[in-house]
Amino acid sequence: MRLGILISGRGSNFLAIADAIAAGKLAAEIAVVISNRADAAGITAARARGLNAIVLASKGTSREEHESDIAKTLADAKVDMVVLAGYMRLLGTRLLEDFAGRIVNIHPSLLPAFPGLNAQGQALAYGVKVTGCTVHFVTAGLDEGPIIVQRTVPVLAGDTEESLSARILEQEHIAYPEALHLIATGRVRIDGRRVVIG
Repeated sequence: MRLGILISGRGSNFLAIADAIAAGKLAAEIAVVISNRADAAGITAARARGLNAIVLASKGTSREEHESDIAKTLADAKVDMVVLAGYMRLLGTRLLEDFAGRIVNIHPSLLPAFPGLNAQGQALAYGVKVTGCTVHFVTAGLDEGPIIVQRTVPVLAGDTEESLSARILEQEHIAYPEALHLIATGRVRIDGRRVVIG
């Protein structure tokens, strides 16, 4: 399974995926890493690993142009699955259509609870006792796609956004390679809103 990974920042989930591939825990290869920001630490890390790492700056270009550039780059790299790993832009129609059912994302909450930005802060403000992370397929609705894998994290009495985020991130680094392994081994089937794991 050839992966196209989209990042905007440090790329810690991308690195967890790359490590899982290197350790033989995920039968996939990273065909291309794309960032919309030239200063993303994840691009530097990808280049250090000898990966095909490309910056397609979103600033100063229209959403349509930017998405067209991404779609062409993914197609040229013969990508099977698009992996959003801290990619901080909403996807438009072009990518959603070109890669329908083949885009995954990770979100730092137990969806459908706390979609959108600052999920950890939302969880603390709401007073939940358990939160976590969700790997899901991407659809047009924000954080609404079918759920593949979820991992839970307890919310502790003294938690701050930073401490809770750090514990959730640890679980993200386990959940994302796990979800991609399920897809790569043909065990994932979408049935309406549900993901059936066989």
